[in-house]
Amino acid sequence: MSTTQTVTEQTVTEVTNTEALEHPFIQELIRQVRSEDSYGFYRNWTNELMLKPFILSRQDKRKISVDGDVEPNTKGRIQLFYRAIAALIEKETGLLSQVVIDLSHEGFGWSLVFSGRLLLVARTLRDAQRFGFDSFEKLAAEGEKLTKSGVELAKRYPEVGNL
Repeated sequence: MSTTQTVTEQTVTEVTNTEALEHPFIQELIRQVRSEDSYGFYRNWTNELMLKPFILSRQDKRKISVDGDVEPNTKGRIQLFYRAIAALIEKETGLLSQVVIDLSHEGFGWSLVFSGRLLLVARTLRDAQRFGFDSFEKLAAEGEKLTKSGVELAKRYPEVGNL
Protein backbone atom coordinates (compact mmCIF):
# COMPACT_ATOMS: atom_id res chain seq x y z
CA MET A 1 0.00 0.00 0.00
CA SER A 2 2.81 2.43 0.76
CA THR A 3 4.36 1.63 -2.63
CA THR A 4 1.16 2.78 -4.36
CA GLN A 5 1.11 6.01 -2.37
CA THR A 6 4.75 6.70 -3.19
CA VAL A 7 4.25 6.11 -6.91
CA THR A 8 1.13 8.30 -6.92
CA GLU A 9 2.92 11.12 -5.07
CA GLN A 10 5.88 10.93 -7.45
CA THR A 11 3.56 10.95 -10.48
CA VAL A 12 1.69 14.00 -9.19
CA THR A 13 5.00 15.78 -8.50
CA GLU A 14 6.32 14.95 -11.97
CA VAL A 15 3.14 16.24 -13.65
CA THR A 16 3.22 19.44 -11.60
CA ASN A 17 6.92 19.99 -12.37
CA THR A 18 6.31 19.35 -16.07
CA GLU A 19 3.58 21.99 -16.16
CA ALA A 20 5.73 24.46 -14.22
CA LEU A 21 8.71 23.85 -16.51
CA GLU A 22 6.56 25.03 -19.44
CA HIS A 23 6.00 28.44 -17.81
CA PRO A 24 7.51 31.32 -19.87
CA PHE A 25 9.67 32.51 -16.97
CA ILE A 26 11.08 29.03 -16.37
CA GLN A 27 11.79 28.66 -20.10
CA GLU A 28 13.72 31.95 -20.06
CA LEU A 29 15.62 30.88 -16.95
CA ILE A 30 16.57 27.67 -18.75
CA ARG A 31 17.85 29.72 -21.70
CA GLN A 32 19.90 31.90 -19.34
CA VAL A 33 21.46 28.90 -17.61
CA ARG A 34 22.28 27.19 -20.89
CA SER A 35 23.77 30.41 -22.31
CA GLU A 36 26.27 30.50 -19.43
CA ASP A 37 27.33 26.91 -20.10
CA SER A 38 30.28 27.59 -22.42
CA TYR A 39 31.85 24.16 -21.85
CA GLY A 40 28.69 22.14 -22.48
CA PHE A 41 28.52 20.79 -18.93
CA TYR A 42 24.68 20.83 -18.94
CA ARG A 43 24.36 19.58 -22.52
CA ASN A 44 22.90 16.19 -21.55
CA TRP A 45 21.06 17.34 -18.43
CA THR A 46 17.28 17.60 -18.31
CA ASN A 47 15.82 21.04 -17.65
CA GLU A 48 14.45 19.90 -14.30
CA LEU A 49 17.82 18.59 -13.15
CA MET A 50 19.57 21.75 -14.32
CA LEU A 51 17.17 24.00 -12.35
CA LYS A 52 17.10 21.79 -9.26
CA PRO A 53 19.57 24.04 -7.35
CA PHE A 54 16.91 26.81 -7.45
CA ILE A 55 14.58 24.60 -5.40
CA LEU A 56 15.20 24.44 -1.66
CA SER A 57 12.70 23.26 0.91
CA ARG A 58 12.38 25.06 4.22
CA GLN A 59 14.33 22.26 5.88
CA ASP A 60 17.12 22.58 3.30
CA LYS A 61 17.30 26.33 3.88
CA ARG A 62 17.58 25.84 7.63
CA LYS A 63 20.58 23.57 7.12
CA ILE A 64 22.49 26.30 5.26
CA SER A 65 24.50 28.50 7.59
CA VAL A 66 24.23 32.26 7.14
CA ASP A 67 27.48 32.80 9.04
CA GLY A 68 29.76 32.04 6.12
CA ASP A 69 30.37 33.73 2.80
CA VAL A 70 27.94 33.39 -0.09
CA GLU A 71 29.10 30.61 -2.41
CA PRO A 72 29.91 31.58 -6.01
CA ASN A 73 27.29 29.09 -7.28
CA THR A 74 24.61 30.83 -5.22
CA LYS A 75 25.69 34.24 -6.51
CA GLY A 76 25.45 32.83 -10.01
CA ARG A 77 21.92 31.54 -9.43
CA ILE A 78 20.83 34.94 -8.15
CA GLN A 79 22.38 36.60 -11.20
CA LEU A 80 20.66 34.15 -13.59
CA PHE A 81 17.27 34.63 -11.89
CA TYR A 82 17.37 38.39 -12.37
CA ARG A 83 18.83 38.12 -15.88
CA ALA A 84 15.81 36.03 -16.85
CA ILE A 85 13.56 38.80 -15.53
CA ALA A 86 15.52 41.42 -17.49
CA ALA A 87 15.37 39.35 -20.68
CA LEU A 88 11.60 38.95 -20.45
CA ILE A 89 11.14 42.67 -19.80
CA GLU A 90 13.33 43.39 -22.80
CA LYS A 91 11.30 41.04 -25.01
CA GLU A 92 8.02 42.57 -23.88
CA THR A 93 8.99 46.26 -24.10
CA GLY A 94 11.90 46.44 -26.52
CA LEU A 95 13.94 48.38 -23.94
CA LEU A 96 17.47 47.13 -23.30
CA SER A 97 17.51 45.90 -19.69
CA GLN A 98 20.53 45.31 -17.49
CA VAL A 99 21.07 43.65 -14.12
CA VAL A 100 23.27 44.79 -11.25
CA ILE A 101 23.77 42.64 -8.17
CA ASP A 102 25.51 44.22 -5.19
CA LEU A 103 26.02 41.52 -2.60
CA SER A 104 28.24 41.59 0.47
CA HIS A 105 30.12 38.50 1.59
CA GLU A 106 27.61 38.24 4.45
CA GLY A 107 24.68 37.74 2.07
CA PHE A 108 23.08 41.19 2.17
CA GLY A 109 22.64 43.52 -0.75
CA TRP A 110 20.56 44.63 -3.70
CA SER A 111 19.44 43.35 -7.04
CA LEU A 112 18.55 45.99 -9.60
CA VAL A 113 17.09 45.63 -13.09
CA PHE A 114 17.19 48.86 -15.03
CA SER A 115 16.69 50.26 -18.50
CA GLY A 116 18.22 53.62 -19.35
CA ARG A 117 17.58 55.70 -16.25
CA LEU A 118 14.50 53.73 -15.26
CA LEU A 119 14.74 51.34 -12.34
CA LEU A 120 12.41 48.47 -13.25
CA VAL A 121 13.01 46.03 -10.37
CA ALA A 122 14.75 46.73 -7.07
CA ARG A 123 14.95 43.93 -4.51
CA THR A 124 16.73 43.77 -1.21
CA LEU A 125 18.68 40.55 -0.79
CA ARG A 126 18.95 39.13 2.68
CA ASP A 127 20.51 35.81 3.68
CA ALA A 128 21.50 35.21 0.08
CA GLN A 129 23.17 31.96 1.16
CA ARG A 130 19.63 30.55 1.33
CA PHE A 131 18.44 31.83 -2.07
CA GLY A 132 15.92 29.40 -3.49
CA PHE A 133 12.25 28.58 -3.81
CA ASP A 134 10.03 25.84 -2.37
CA SER A 135 8.92 24.58 -5.78
CA PHE A 136 9.11 25.25 -9.50
CA GLU A 137 5.64 26.81 -9.25
CA LYS A 138 6.83 29.34 -6.66
CA LEU A 139 9.95 30.05 -8.71
CA ALA A 140 7.76 30.75 -11.76
CA ALA A 141 5.28 32.84 -9.76
CA GLU A 142 7.99 35.06 -8.24
CA GLY A 143 9.71 35.53 -11.59
CA GLU A 144 6.43 36.37 -13.29
CA LYS A 145 5.44 38.82 -10.56
CA LEU A 146 8.72 40.74 -10.81
CA THR A 147 8.63 40.66 -14.60
CA LYS A 148 5.08 42.04 -14.72
CA SER A 149 5.89 44.90 -12.35
CA GLY A 150 8.98 45.77 -14.43
CA VAL A 151 7.00 45.67 -17.69
CA GLU A 152 4.31 47.94 -16.19
CA LEU A 153 6.93 50.51 -15.20
CA ALA A 154 8.64 50.31 -18.58
CA LYS A 155 5.35 50.87 -20.39
CA ARG A 156 4.37 53.73 -18.08
CA TYR A 157 7.68 55.59 -18.52
CA PRO A 158 9.15 54.54 -21.90
CA GLU A 159 10.88 57.88 -22.42
CA VAL A 160 12.96 57.39 -19.25
CA GLY A 161 13.84 53.84 -20.25
CA ASN A 162 15.16 55.04 -23.60
CA LEU A 163 17.62 57.54 -22.11
